Amino acid sequence: MTANPLWYQNGLQFGCRQCGRCCIGEAGYVWVNEEEITAMADYLGLNRNMFVAHFVRKVGKQKSLIELNNGDCVFFNHEIRGCQLYEVRPTQCRTWPFWNQNIDAPNSWKKTAKFCSGCNKGDLHAVEEIEEKRKKLNL
Repeated sequence: MTANPLWYQNGLQFGCRQCGRCCIGEAGYVWVNEEEITAMADYLGLNRNMFVAHFVRKVGKQKSLIELNNGDCVFFNHEIRGCQLYEVRPTQCRTWPFWNQNIDAPNSWKKTAKFCSGCNKGDLHAVEEIEEKRKKLNL
């Protein structure tokens, strides 16, 4: 930890409520790398090239999962209120809500909590765990 303690040095509570708000309704990107693409294709029992052709789009030099016309992630299942690929979901999804933009200041966390019903509820995540997740992605 740096000389300036983080505002969340005592940790933050988060427990997914499976509301799906982080997966649906707004256009965006779910960045994926080659390892994640292979893991998701294997999980679904698909040939990697077929998976890419149906579920991945290029955005510049990066790759993202496609989304439906309404902004929903293609793998969000409304019936189960969850991800069809939860066990192998991308790092971006695994690190929610501990993204830089959500935890850079207390007000950012408050704004995130208004959007995500799992913030400030559930398990207490230690600062070390939060920092590890935060550093995995620069979001």
